[in-house]
Amino acid sequence: MHDDLHLTIRNLTNDDYDEIKVLMDKVYHDIGGSWPEHTIHKLIKDFPEGQICLEDHGKIVGLALSVQVSYQRFSNPHTYDDLIDQKENILNDERGDAMYGLDVLIAPEYRGYRLGRRLYEARKDLCRQHNLRAILAGGRIPSYHEHAHEMSAAEYLESVRERKIYDPILTFQLSNDFQVTRLLKRYMPEDEKSQGYATLLEWKNIFFEPDTNVIRSRKTQVRIGAIQWQMREVESVDELLKQVEYFIDAVSDYKSDFVLFPEFFNAPLIGLSPDQSNQTEAIRFLASFTERFINEMSQFAVSYNINVITGSMPVIEDETVYNVSYLCRRDGTVEEQKKIHITPHERRDWVIEGGNDLRVFNTDAGRVGILICYDVEFPELGRLLAEQDMDILFVPFWTDTKNGYLRVRRCAQARAIENECYVVICGSCGNLPQVENLDIQYAQSSVFSPSDFSYPHDAVMAETTPNTEMIMFSDLDLDKLKLTRSEGSVNNLKDRRTDLYSVNWKKSK
Repeated sequence: MHDDLHLTIRNLTNDDYDEIKVLMDKVYHDIGGSWPEHTIHKLIKDFPEGQICLEDHGKIVGLALSVQVSYQRFSNPHTYDDLIDQKENILNDERGDAMYGLDVLIAPEYRGYRLGRRLYEARKDLCRQHNLRAILAGGRIPSYHEHAHEMSAAEYLESVRERKIYDPILTFQLSNDFQVTRLLKRYMPEDEKSQGYATLLEWKNIFFEPDTNVIRSRKTQVRIGAIQWQMREVESVDELLKQVEYFIDAVSDYKSDFVLFPEFFNAPLIGLSPDQSNQTEAIRFLASFTERFINEMSQFAVSYNINVITGSMPVIEDETVYNVSYLCRRDGTVEEQKKIHITPHERRDWVIEGGNDLRVFNTDAGRVGILICYDVEFPELGRLLAEQDMDILFVPFWTDTKNGYLRVRRCAQARAIENECYVVICGSCGNLPQVENLDIQYAQSSVFSPSDFSYPHDAVMAETTPNTEMIMFSDLDLDKLKLTRSEGSVNNLKDRRTDLYSVNWKKSK
């Protein structure tokens, strides 16, 4: 496992060849290893956008190589040699209306994080941006040699499709929305494991428009998932983390960009404390698990390709306890936002102090802010975040009674309207009779929008059943926010009288 991932995707350059060769020789040791240097250089020259690598801290750990081709030509039977000339140059058709996926490979030590999916998604985005008809690929079936004595290649494909047999390449491609359109014979004769066979795979670009250029420079459709978490007694940290991974896995299966957990979602671990009578020591006991949760949830963010907002957890810094939420991006980076306003209960029983910093975080799915529970009841914070072009405000909360919950809800709705942004609130339900001061909860998680014609009539995008463990999903259109801010029925941000008043952030202590 890699504990300090920092993943980036970029296009290859000629200077990358030495790393490319090492990686391809390692992965393709059974079919000849790396392409020659001149082959890679010509690919980069002919179709630079199609040559993609995935880096971890500047080291190349994954590759996706592609060329442009004629859809009519390569959607019909062909061999791998049809893509290559006698000098091992791969033939790129600059007028081609389809992409052909040559190679996708991940370093063996980085497998298990679902990184191949990122390269496939990058290819799909490129296909859409270039307004190409489809992505085609000839896919090896490297496990076929184990079954060739008992079934034909066609029967093998059907068994893999029905999940009776696992094939490391075909199974992965089918899970990434590729369709098998035909079986290719003698595609790559030297591939003994596949017995020379390959599948002709196709992913159709449903946004394809003939003779039209469609360029998308940023993600505008964002899906969020929130976990209305059931507080329940647990017997170990591993048990609770298993539940966390289950929910992250479930939300990621629905192609969500974010998943949000509630404030103090791991509070059941206080029940493991040898002495709960001292509340100050109990919260410090809970804080002893926070570093592990940050590391594990960051790993889940990478593995399941989703940005995780960790709710909140107690943290001890220089003997001071803070209530902190973490943004674990799917590229492996982690940011934090401390709760700024501390409730009387937190200050009295747990001796928690407020943080002194506030910021908006860039993500691959918009600019986001985090306000923990009580913080959303202070309109100055939402306005300061809005001035930094925030798109989505995430509010993990914990409330014990309905009136406490309604304070959070109504203030969150106000933040969405006055700052022309989306606001997601997420809380916990259930009972913890074994944990003092956390014995009951009340929650109804919701997603709020500005109040205008482009949004639901009540400005509620989605909401859960109150006090029931469940997952909530909502699709957010960031382009609607741009339209609201410039051409909405009212323009709360634009119409502020800054000649009369302003909100300023003083220097942190």
